[in-house]
Amino acid sequence: MNIQQYTIRNADPAEFEEIGRLMVSVYSQLDGFPQESEQPDYFRALANVGAFTHKPDTALLVAVSRENKIAGALVYFDDMIYYGSGGTATKEKNASGFRLLAVDPSSRGQGIGRMLAEECIKRARQRKHQKLIIHTTMAMRTAWHMYENMGFKRSADLDFKQGDFPVFGFRLLL
Repeated sequence: MNIQQYTIRNADPAEFEEIGRLMVSVYSQLDGFPQESEQPDYFRALANVGAFTHKPDTALLVAVSRENKIAGALVYFDDMIYYGSGGTATKEKNASGFRLLAVDPSSRGQGIGRMLAEECIKRARQRKHQKLIIHTTMAMRTAWHMYENMGFKRSADLDFKQGDFPVFGFRLLL
């Protein structure tokens, strides 16, 4: 399947449970990422990812095929106050952000993650924000490289630890 066969849109509430299962599956398979027993609250948030949409200016974005198969998803925040990470990211002004990018293993290598990230860039620019904030980890090296290739720059001032697990901040100036 090629990239033109996917559409990025806001997820339908009827898809939230399936997206939550996808996120739990993807994150639990990351080599070097904490397991559910080590980060139960984090995995609960993944499973209930649709709950993020109850926050103002927040959307669960999904990449779907023409057959309406979910290939990936992430949570986009138009207002960083609702971003919900550790560290200083929630204090960023004139910024949007996204978290919890997950791509179905059967759809990897097709540009799904990049399409989702580009939709966030487009939305941030429509809001006339000056920056887009994200976080990633060493366990997410593929995404890390994609972000750097898209122009995101490491921003150590956004780093934090989730328990003992280091999380690294990035900014894209728009």
